[in-house]
Amino acid sequence: MNIALIGYGKMGHIIERIAQERGHKVVCIIDKDNTSDMAGEEFRRADVAIEFSTPQTAAGNIRKAWEAGVAVVCGTTGWQQELPALQHEAATGGKALFWASNFSIGVNLLFALNKRLAELMKPYGQYTPSITEIHHIHKLDAPSGTAITLAEQTGFPVGQIESIREGEVPGTHIVRYDSKVDSIEIRHEAKSREGFALGAVIAAEFLKGKQGFYSMNDLLKL
Repeated sequence: MNIALIGYGKMGHIIERIAQERGHKVVCIIDKDNTSDMAGEEFRRADVAIEFSTPQTAAGNIRKAWEAGVAVVCGTTGWQQELPALQHEAATGGKALFWASNFSIGVNLLFALNKRLAELMKPYGQYTPSITEIHHIHKLDAPSGTAITLAEQTGFPVGQIESIREGEVPGTHIVRYDSKVDSIEIRHEAKSREGFALGAVIAAEFLKGKQGFYSMNDLLKL
């Protein structure tokens, strides 16, 4: 499969390596200094573009890729207010978009656990919920897209998510229910960016040849 990369930071480099290890060819790399190349022939050769850029550029990058006839896997977060419009465009315009707030298999299993735990906790008002996310100092959005997804699943106020930025932490998410007598906690701690990158490449493999909007629930059948 031919893959284009949009965004060539740390994640982009890891995605490139993993894609090549899985037998794919990276035919075009787009970064902030050569966005005009998305209109070029090399970019059009891609079956799927994997987009990890910035909240300010993600939606525009997706539409530019669609103009070139290229499906998009997007892992950029912090721009979800624009997502419904793109979902509609993908569904009605013969385009293809796969978006996830987190491509880690483990995190998506956490989502499933979080949703079920929230259902179990509803009758027990003595427990106070909280959500904490910890990321590296380079992360541009806060709270993280993953933490927002966890909050939306449980009805927890997004504005009360605790966001911590320190060092080079790949990503830690903690959902906690605390009472006077005990605490219940589920936690996912990424050890590196490898899991996110692998999930994005697997998503690209899944998306090839499809139309419409997809998420990790479709891929993992959760």
